[in-house]
Amino acid sequence: MSDKVIYAMYDDDEVLKDGAKKLVSKGVKIAEVFSPFPIHGIDPIIGIKNTRLGIMAFIYGLTGLLLATVGMRFFMVTDWPMNIGGKPNFSYLDNILAFIPITFEFTVLCAAHGMAITYMLRNKTLPGMPAQNPDPRTTDDKFVMEIRLSENANFSESDLQTWLKETGIIELDQKEIN
Repeated sequence: MSDKVIYAMYDDDEVLKDGAKKLVSKGVKIAEVFSPFPIHGIDPIIGIKNTRLGIMAFIYGLTGLLLATVGMRFFMVTDWPMNIGGKPNFSYLDNILAFIPITFEFTVLCAAHGMAITYMLRNKTLPGMPAQNPDPRTTDDKFVMEIRLSENANFSESDLQTWLKETGIIELDQKEIN
């Protein structure tokens, strides 16, 4: 089943935000906004929920902490104990202060890489994935608002286009998607 989609292009992020506020106040559901940079404050306007990326960062950090602790205990205490600076090498707890910087760095490393990979997978932006972007100019200096007619069935297409033209758009496009 195909769905008609209206793409409204703006050349300023503040104009887009003001237009989105006007449309949402009339009951219009905005499906997506494409922009070359994050538009602060647009998420609550168009009804996007907060992400769980922070929870995932915590889990990735705990994974890094666990791997660093297990690795350092194995390498420095069990597998290849060394006497460095007169420190005893038979116990991990006796050397824990020396291991704190490594533990911290590996925790941050795992959390950062895990978040970046999760973000790219979730947004389908890994290299080789097809672009979801309706207009390549949104990667440079334009902003596009996507409105699906199936999500706004209680409004006519002409009403939506009229309201969009009142918000300061510079270009209006309509496509059918599957």
